Amino acid sequence: MAVEITCDIEGVEEFQVAMQRFDSAMQNQVYRFLASWAADVKGAAMRNAPVRSGYLRSTIYATIKDWVAQIGAEATYALFVEMGTRHMQARPFLYPAIQEYLPMLEMNIVGALEQAKAEAGL
Repeated sequence: MAVEITCDIEGVEEFQVAMQRFDSAMQNQVYRFLASWAADVKGAAMRNAPVRSGYLRSTIYATIKDWVAQIGAEATYALFVEMGTRHMQARPFLYPAIQEYLPMLEMNIVGALEQAKAEAGL
């Protein structure tokens, strides 16, 4: 059972369509940034993850597919650690990592889009 926390950001579908229209160099630049951002979030989640055996930490992943970053953990108990149970207090590690890096994601993507618009004379 993999746990995945996704943030519903308004305009994701519009962003995906816009990225399909962009020059490939700009797409590569934004894609590289997105991959770097996801790796940073993964690193923060790994630092935040409670460690007993190290298995939870070892199952944390970050992938990019169709301009969407998927960050999660494959340990079967990851959701219980993240959200807690009635017998165990939550020890979130994914959500705080995403929240820490979310402003950087928005700022850099908006900057890249503005740069692309300027280069295109828009």
